[in-house]
Amino acid sequence: MDSLSVSITAANDTPLGAEGDLPLMLPGRPKMRYDFPKAWHHFKELVKDKENTAEVAKIFEALPWRGVYDAAKAFLSTERGQRIRASEPDLVSILDDHASLRRLPKGTVAHAYCDFMEREGLSAQGLVDELDKYRPADMYFNDQVDWYFRRLRDTHDLMHVLTGYGRDALGEQCVLAFTYSQQPALAHLFLGYAGAYEIARRATVKVPVFRAVREGQKSGKACPRLVEMSIRDLLAMPLEEARQKLGISQGQYYQQAHAMWRAAGIDPYDLMAPVQKAA
Repeated sequence: MDSLSVSITAANDTPLGAEGDLPLMLPGRPKMRYDFPKAWHHFKELVKDKENTAEVAKIFEALPWRGVYDAAKAFLSTERGQRIRASEPDLVSILDDHASLRRLPKGTVAHAYCDFMEREGLSAQGLVDELDKYRPADMYFNDQVDWYFRRLRDTHDLMHVLTGYGRDALGEQCVLAFTYSQQPALAHLFLGYAGAYEIARRATVKVPVFRAVREGQKSGKACPRLVEMSIRDLLAMPLEEARQKLGISQGQYYQQAHAMWRAAGIDPYDLMAPVQKAA
């Protein structure tokens, strides 16, 4: 089987790891339920302060991926899932070791990832530290499912790299939509389209905002689930080959929106900046 293909078998409660390994999933994990009033309350608070990460975390608590436990157990109940868990116990240490990643050939996903993270002043550990401030205490479990949860978090910036979506406002909404198709927490979809509405509402130039977000959602659906791939294998692949293999198309409408904004004198990374009028 191809190392980047996804194979999921029916879940069972027997882990395939070595004797004495972590249990597959400990009892007592909270049920994944929707709480729409809670989500709406925290969304209204987020509108008041769009940098308030705590409100984003609360929205994800209220609109989770309800099938995440089943997905994690299904993957971890395969030999392939256990092989990947054994070879990649901690993605943060792999992703933040830029010296090792830079030893891979130029043009690979690894180099594109390092370029992106260094340019943006980011690190995988930094994301961990930020999100851990808001992680509910009842979500800490010493089991294999927790490993799967950590990968959901740690592959976020790889999605930016593979899709080509930047950290501008529209790029973030497109990544949220892409992520929804990979990790269908309703919060991803809600925040992605709510953010798109806010961009379209405030924009002084009409651009294909919603089409760009929808394109990101479709691309995420076409791509096999990244969390269930060998990230080491993915990092070693040429970037364009990886995109082609994973069915990730460049965001045509995203690029079109950027071109239209720039033609109007608007910086896509600062949509609130005043339009530059021609002399």
